[in-house]
Amino acid sequence: MENSRIEPNGPRDSSSPLVDSITITILRILFILTVASIGGSLAQSSALRLESSNSKAFVLPYLIFSGVLLVAFAIIALDMFIPRKRIDVISAVYFGLLIGALFTNLLTLAMAPFLSGSSYGSYISLGVLTVMCYACVSMLLQTKDDFRFVIPYVEFARDFKGIKPLILDTSSVIDGRLAELAETNILDSRLVMPRFVLLELQAIADSSDKLKRVRGRRGLDILNRLRSSERIDFTMYDMELPEFAGQPVDMKLVLLAKHMDGKLVTGDFNLNKVAKLHNVEVIDLNQVASALRPQHLPGEYFQIRIVKPGEGHEQGIGYLDDGTMVVVEGGRDKINQTVQVIVTSTLQTQAGRMIFAKHDGPSPN
Repeated sequence: MENSRIEPNGPRDSSSPLVDSITITILRILFILTVASIGGSLAQSSALRLESSNSKAFVLPYLIFSGVLLVAFAIIALDMFIPRKRIDVISAVYFGLLIGALFTNLLTLAMAPFLSGSSYGSYISLGVLTVMCYACVSMLLQTKDDFRFVIPYVEFARDFKGIKPLILDTSSVIDGRLAELAETNILDSRLVMPRFVLLELQAIADSSDKLKRVRGRRGLDILNRLRSSERIDFTMYDMELPEFAGQPVDMKLVLLAKHMDGKLVTGDFNLNKVAKLHNVEVIDLNQVASALRPQHLPGEYFQIRIVKPGEGHEQGIGYLDDGTMVVVEGGRDKINQTVQVIVTSTLQTQAGRMIFAKHDGPSPN
């Protein structure tokens, strides 16, 4: 049986991969046609100059046209060779060149009185441009995670409050109840899956322990389900924050939740406590499940199957569909039978809710 895999792609777009592929293909065709037009114009102007000078080198225009097309195809080949591009790296290079050119212009204006009579003025300006562009690009590439100026990563203030991203941990994904809850359209927030959690989930799926391997594969299946659902706003978080260095996965989740001003979704009791110590909002799936359990008030009737004897002399034990234990007085002799009971009281404990009921109550009207 092959291991399940999920690709850590970026935010899921509403367009399909086929539409994206067709759009990129049309863009490349238009690029080739545009470059061919430019190359044809250059070749034609070169041919006119050669004709006016009575030159015999008629092959030069063809070489110019072929060279321009070759450069265009090389650019497209490079684009296809690097299919996965990081917007933060591209933006860092773009802004670095822009800032470098701006600084060069300012420095050139400042040095203009000293370079006006020098024959090396153009070389000095070119050298300053090269140094400034390199310095700015290098600085931004090394500090791109600290400066949140890149447009896709700027956290703009929302027009309304309350909608915060939900950061998932391993336990919440493996649990599976989150996928069922998200399918009900009750969640309006974006679900964020950090890359380091995905790597941990893949390590569990590849574990030599059979139980862990089954849990890991289940988690990957749930992730694929969340990612492919049209009802869920699901995205992968690929960036590594500087404060992640040397931190365990649980602490990375807490730091990421604070950085994104989001809520942490987990079923891990210890992670829940750690997050609350750092003032991070937590959605505990166990608490959510407990809150959504049907409330049975004293005097209500329902039917239940007695599955085993209780601790009391005449008690029988049954369970509701959500796992709530029901202690039935007078149910010991009704094991493996479905009986009607009336609720006498309920008890809420840390382990969950317990219902105490009595057999042979009066039938409801």
